[in-house]
Amino acid sequence: MLLNLGKPILGAILAGGASRRFGSPKALAVVNGRRVVHRVRDVLAGAVDAMVLIANDAKLFAGIGIPVRGDRLPGMGPLAGVEAALRWAAEHEADGVLCVSCDMPFLSAPLLREIARRGDGGRAVVPESGRGIEPLCAWYPVAGVTEIERLLASDDRSMRALLESTETVRMPLDEVRRFGDPEILFFNVNTRGDLGRAQRIARRIDATS
Repeated sequence: MLLNLGKPILGAILAGGASRRFGSPKALAVVNGRRVVHRVRDVLAGAVDAMVLIANDAKLFAGIGIPVRGDRLPGMGPLAGVEAALRWAAEHEADGVLCVSCDMPFLSAPLLREIARRGDGGRAVVPESGRGIEPLCAWYPVAGVTEIERLLASDDRSMRALLESTETVRMPLDEVRRFGDPEILFFNVNTRGDLGRAQRIARRIDATS
């Protein structure tokens, strides 16, 4: 059932983190000749009608070719990034926004389209993976902004807290696997070691594409 029929499908790349474990902005790391954020941007472009990048240092992403917007409350983690993305989506009169982390270089446009397709006005749509669920590759409803504001003012500003207090639909792991290996799809570059593994994966994938 196509729930988003007639509504623009919007996407947001979340790039507001400090990249402490990586040691420099991980979104700008190069994987097999292309920056991670460019890989994310190009895949997301195949799934949405418009997109924005959420970051608190716009200068870092001046050449990315899409609008950049900062958090309303910098330093509050990914929850604040989702809030900023939802406020942007509300300005576009959309029901919600497909949010993806800037450090996932191997996402699949068909998977992202399917996640967005299942979105509706009041529920989050979150895919499952081998490590549980993937809240930084998920569709969030604009209607959830009020709950996010409450959480941002609380002691628990985790994505887990948001999903526990918001009606959420899971995309089962067996359905995610139709789009590829979840371990690769949701692979994220957090450390220099992750970057080395990403290089190996990218060389294999890029050679067959």
